[in-house]
Amino acid sequence: MSQQIQEKYEESQLYKIRHSAAHIMAQAVLEMFPDGKISIGPPIENGFYYDFDLPRNLTPEDLEQIEKRMRQVIQGKHEFKKKVVSADEAREIFKDQPYKIELIDGLEKGGLDEYGNPLKEKPEISIYQHDSFVDLCRGPHVQNTKEIKQDAFKLMSIAGAYWRGDENNKMLQRIYGTAWENAQQLKDHLWQLEEAKKRDHRKLGKELEIFIFDDEVGPGLPLWLPNGGIMIEELEKLAKEMEEKAGYVRVRTPVVSKEDLFVHSGHLPYYAESMYPPMEIEGVKYYVKPMNCPMHHKIFASKGRSYRDLPIRLAEYGTCYRYEKSGELFGLMRVRSMQMNDAHMYVTEDQFEQEFLGVIDLYLKYFELFGIEKYVMRFSLHSKAGLGKKYVDNERLWLKTEDMVRRAMIHGNIPFVEAEDEAAFYGPKIDVQIWSSIGREFSLATNQVDFAQPARFDLKYTNKEGNEEMPLCIHRAPLGTHERMIGFLIEHYAGNFPVWLSPEQARVISITDSQNEYAESIAKQLRENGIRAHADLSAQRMNAKIRQAQLMKVPYMLVVGENEMKAEQVSLRVRDGSQQNNIPLSEFVARAKDRIARRASEL
Repeated sequence: MSQQIQEKYEESQLYKIRHSAAHIMAQAVLEMFPDGKISIGPPIENGFYYDFDLPRNLTPEDLEQIEKRMRQVIQGKHEFKKKVVSADEAREIFKDQPYKIELIDGLEKGGLDEYGNPLKEKPEISIYQHDSFVDLCRGPHVQNTKEIKQDAFKLMSIAGAYWRGDENNKMLQRIYGTAWENAQQLKDHLWQLEEAKKRDHRKLGKELEIFIFDDEVGPGLPLWLPNGGIMIEELEKLAKEMEEKAGYVRVRTPVVSKEDLFVHSGHLPYYAESMYPPMEIEGVKYYVKPMNCPMHHKIFASKGRSYRDLPIRLAEYGTCYRYEKSGELFGLMRVRSMQMNDAHMYVTEDQFEQEFLGVIDLYLKYFELFGIEKYVMRFSLHSKAGLGKKYVDNERLWLKTEDMVRRAMIHGNIPFVEAEDEAAFYGPKIDVQIWSSIGREFSLATNQVDFAQPARFDLKYTNKEGNEEMPLCIHRAPLGTHERMIGFLIEHYAGNFPVWLSPEQARVISITDSQNEYAESIAKQLRENGIRAHADLSAQRMNAKIRQAQLMKVPYMLVVGENEMKAEQVSLRVRDGSQQNNIPLSEFVARAKDRIARRASEL
């Protein structure tokens, strides 16, 4: 959640409901465990949590009792009362709560938040009380407990969580809950969660034989099975077609390079923690590449360039490797090996707006193709405080390039939101958030401006007057990585991919062994027509074969029995449940080829 969206959320009634529900839950837990210790209980994106140090492990049955007590407290219509106190007063109030004492000490001495991070300014110390419960809190809260609807909240799960997120600290018990403004919103949220479980790309990816992980290979390093390989090829084919039309040229670069390259580019100081350790060969350190851009800059610089050559658009589906902590890995969404839909565009200032909006146009075309109806373009800016540490130290160029991006988006009538302190280290960017068909949010793609590396690599072109100028560089990845994109598409389509993207597009099913030869000949004809197909010649009964094809979410099932064989026809069963009996094979081939050629969503 961006800072701007977070600030808006904190001002909402929903935030107050969830924050208040966390306090009510803590009250119920302390009543159940009078000697229990409380730590923090913030609202989060879809609910709230509270962390506890308790004498025994919680159970699902405990959650039922806690919920029951919460409803009783809510019914009491207790007012939430705020009081500003001194640090000493706060320590006296929470003398039996060591985690609160630690928070109070941090607030008093250094203005630290609950995770020990410095706050922008030293805050006041305040407490909130409702009924018999008092908590160290800056708010905000609802006016009274009855503003929380009894049928609009639910405790969801129990998890472990280290105090302040530090694995060197004690493990606490975290209770997650969700709360909404009304019962229908809660019902919709619970439906979405249940649907998300069914669509989980990790579950479906294994069932549909798309990818696996293996401990001996290593965490975060996916192995693409044949079905996944087909999906990757289809996405690359799509990207190559789109990019060729837009004037891109394709390049290839090595997976390893000398340390000097990443020192030269400026990446190493900023990205060292997310890069794999170097390997030393003949006294020289080499890194597996975490990004393609330094090598693309070398390709641009490999010969003299004229203004007539620009814009130059270098594209590559290069494999990059980044070290993500084990606890942050998540299926295909957070991995250590990624194949990126990468390109770098070298442009003059006069060309910048048109080229930048050309990338945005690519996004919109992909959104239309994949049926992505909800998205947000987030304009990520630098912060002045981060100059020289998190960001390249050139305030003038930051402001200039940010203004260029802002004007381009406005002129292109592209809605966007601004997010401070989220830029790349070398320039501002547009980050793209998309929502799947069931409303789950994903971070997908990026469109970045780079004013730093062209200078570092001394990239030049000759202008109309015969003088040398430095180009601007645009980094872009409209399809993100294969890993994240395919993870998204699995969940977005629930595995029911459109025909063009389906690893297996048609399965020919013989009713008895006597039709096996005919079924195999049909499958061969389909493959000759560019349709991915195979014949199921197993000894299973027809219904079992159909069921197996349905489980693998094959779009088309062609059933052939004695009648179909004699008439040289097929009976078509479609994944959506429709059916056509005894049709010429040519009719089906024309239908399938049409859907594939158009990359149509319909079957």
